[in-house]
Amino acid sequence: MELLFLGTGAGVPAKLRNVTSIALKLLEERGAVWLFDCGEATQHQILHTSLKPRRIEKIFITHLHGDHIYGLPGLLGSRSFQGGETGLTVYGPKGIKQFIDVSLSISQTHLKYPLQIVEIEEGVIFEDEGFRVVAKELQHALPTFGFRVEEKDKRGELQVERLQERGVKPGPVYKKLKAGEEILLEDGSILNGNDYIGPSIPGRVVTILGDTRICTNASELACSADVLVHEATFSSDQEEMAHEYFHSTTKQAAETAADAGVTILFLTHISSRFAKEAWQELQQEAREVFPDSYIAKDFLEHVIPLKK
Repeated sequence: MELLFLGTGAGVPAKLRNVTSIALKLLEERGAVWLFDCGEATQHQILHTSLKPRRIEKIFITHLHGDHIYGLPGLLGSRSFQGGETGLTVYGPKGIKQFIDVSLSISQTHLKYPLQIVEIEEGVIFEDEGFRVVAKELQHALPTFGFRVEEKDKRGELQVERLQERGVKPGPVYKKLKAGEEILLEDGSILNGNDYIGPSIPGRVVTILGDTRICTNASELACSADVLVHEATFSSDQEEMAHEYFHSTTKQAAETAADAGVTILFLTHISSRFAKEAWQELQQEAREVFPDSYIAKDFLEHVIPLKK
């Protein structure tokens, strides 16, 4: 599980920061990539990475401001020409279906893969045997969501040393034991695989928020997350302006991280008003409240390790 920041700027593209898009790479877990927002030129950003558009399985849109969706029609169309044949699902607020349908229809873009569009409300918006995604509304100038991606706990490892001590040699029988089945030994005794499985491996949690003021739902989505991605459009001394424009400051994002008990915080949606020389200062503002805070940059990658 790995985060790849494709765009970390706010409002309009800048030379050093494109507009918002984040990839959650789940290549080992499900052979897929999930995209969160798709600002203008996201597919151009992808060209500078190893990410394959055909691997994109789901796209989660936080809200319908242009810097979060204007790259979506182009990416959906290009995916057809880049070997994408498997289905793709787009999740987003009411209106996302009309935006996509009209864009593809007027441009006469014909997709070679099944496209499903889900207009979401608060609650569990996706769940299978491996993952669950929860959405909650945030506080912004128009309906905006934050997403909590929960990896489900995994079955523990087979305790090979104990089996070898019992005289069970490696082979197909290990697969049965790993699945919790019973096996019959040569001496007539029966072993239950469940008795030789170690503790479950806790699933990881990634919280990615859309543009927002500080709010209760942001904290709830972030509770005990391994990673929190939070916007920080304004510096700590611009709290009044942040509130007026429905955004957050570096300090407010750090306060949310601290209150929620997250492991690491990445600040994104950085305004182009802040030159590169100011980035360290913005990061320090957050670290004064939450030490494990980092300013995200375009193409930053972060591996989220398994829990022990």
